[in-house]
Amino acid sequence: MEPSPVPISVVINTLNEEANLPYALRSVQGWAAEVVVCDMHSDDATVAIAHSFGARVCLHERLGFADPARAYAIAQARHDWVLVLDADELIPPPLARRLLAVVAEDSCDICWIPRLNYLLGAALPGMGWGPDEDAQMRLFRRPAVGVTGEIHRFFHARPDARQRRLSYGQDGGIVHFNYIDLSHFLAKLNTYTSIEAAEARAQGQRASLLWALLVSLRREWWGRWLRGRGYRLGWRGLQLTVMMTIYRFVVQAKLAELRAGISAEGVRHSYRQEAERWLVQEDQPAQASSRSNPST
Repeated sequence: MEPSPVPISVVINTLNEEANLPYALRSVQGWAAEVVVCDMHSDDATVAIAHSFGARVCLHERLGFADPARAYAIAQARHDWVLVLDADELIPPPLARRLLAVVAEDSCDICWIPRLNYLLGAALPGMGWGPDEDAQMRLFRRPAVGVTGEIHRFFHARPDARQRRLSYGQDGGIVHFNYIDLSHFLAKLNTYTSIEAAEARAQGQRASLLWALLVSLRREWWGRWLRGRGYRLGWRGLQLTVMMTIYRFVVQAKLAELRAGISAEGVRHSYRQEAERWLVQEDQPAQASSRSNPST
């Protein structure tokens, strides 16, 4: 594919992505003016793979989630137009041609792109994660967006930005190879719920476990299972619905812990004190109990 007449910087964030990164890089090779890979000190061959494709690599501290590193990576881009891509995503050739045309037409400042999610080995056509439902604000002029390091809220369109939304049926979409299995989902759930709970506490939010459970049941079981027709996807639809219900509840449960001042180190210290208290107790009560019981 020929390079875009209007240069586009592709930004990819990585952490131990040697299995996925080659596909993402191949999908933008030839038409992107530059590829910036922002790596969070991977332990595998991620950086070597990025260099082998001619990407420019910058490093960011490892934080457990990519949003601050993504904001840093966008700042390193040399061109006005930026396409943000995750390492587990790719751009099919028809979509690449469509994006190049959008940029050349100068018809918008922000382009929303549909995203096809794969979950547990199969494409997910609905449940709130269908291609048009999960459209992403990924192609934009840098002055048109505000970029933050907040989890799941890292892009904000400027009020005067011209926005355009592509449709999956006509233009195709980003292909996203999402959760591999339940263990992968649970690992991500543990990380992201901790971060969201910390942010909620910083914003002064109060925890409401019962309300969170009721809201998540309505949102997930009505929104995903019934209205989103998750029941048509069999066990995958059921598993996603249940796990997203748990996700919403766990955020509030962790927020309740934070507001109560509970920490792992604090609880360990309390347990050490309790262990010492139990170990120094005399055995007289136990002996008295034995004497009073004729069966011993």
